[in-house]
Amino acid sequence: MYDVVLLTLGSERDARGGCGSGDACCGGAGEAAGKPAEERCETPRVPVLACADALTARGARVETVTARSDAEIDEVLARLDGPPRPDGLTWPDPDSKTRLVVATASDAQLRAVVRRLVRRYAPPPSRRPEDLPANRTVPDLPPVGVLPLDPARSGAHRDLAAQLGLPRDPAAVAAAVLDGTPRRLDLLRNDGGSVTLDGALLGAADEGGRPLHWRGRVEVDDTILSAGDDPLLACAVGNAGGYAGLDDVALLAAPDPTDGLVEVAVAVPVVTRSRWGRKRVRLEVRRARGRAVAVVPREGSVPFVDDGAEGTLSRKRSWWTEPGAWAVWSA
Repeated sequence: MYDVVLLTLGSERDARGGCGSGDACCGGAGEAAGKPAEERCETPRVPVLACADALTARGARVETVTARSDAEIDEVLARLDGPPRPDGLTWPDPDSKTRLVVATASDAQLRAVVRRLVRRYAPPPSRRPEDLPANRTVPDLPPVGVLPLDPARSGAHRDLAAQLGLPRDPAAVAAAVLDGTPRRLDLLRNDGGSVTLDGALLGAADEGGRPLHWRGRVEVDDTILSAGDDPLLACAVGNAGGYAGLDDVALLAAPDPTDGLVEVAVAVPVVTRSRWGRKRVRLEVRRARGRAVAVVPREGSVPFVDDGAEGTLSRKRSWWTEPGAWAVWSA
């Protein structure tokens, strides 16, 4: 018999719409009308209740938890700890009978939980154990079940669950958690102290949504995509394919969250002349794949979106690949 924790994030955290969007809160628009958002989200949402019922029907002991802080997330993750080690490190238990399901309204919420897993289990560089894989800085993180709270997405804005072909129906999620197998995926860590599951898109736009030029150095391993002199329209850092395109421009060719590599692309406007001497602007896309990428804005700050979380980059940011570091329960 498994103990299953259904974890929901009850505050906005590092994602827009932390309480879901539209009628994501339990009861839908009709029952929630006239109630403040905080009160509506105190009640577990319909998919969470349905998943809990499906798990219970299969004999699992289920607990629903709403975490509103990193500390409350950490309290849940502590249940996945292994026995004490001689070196004193906190390590996940590969034989744990506790399984975690994360109910997510956005990829940024899923990232928030995986980030806390990394913070919990990544050993300090000075205490690197011999049983840590040579190409990683974190051990195999415990698999998580993913319960999407928003409707299925399509096109260029598919969430990570859709890209991975994970089930969205609560009963199917329950079946994957109890009967499925862990599907190990690459993880991007960055020197800002966070992680990236899907990808990031860097670039600026005016009020009309038109891309603006910015300059920065972009380097993938030993390949320089931009030395900082080119006017860039966008830079995509891809572990998966959520940020593979910008409008109708294909940036990333084939991002794969299982190949141990990060794919990076920059879009550079290039001015050419026709045979009649007329100026034309074409968009040149430069791509590279590697283990790590560094982006250094040349001046000012550059807006970005990373797993759905928005921010600005004003100094060097590096991402590096942790092959197969995290996992999802898959049917």
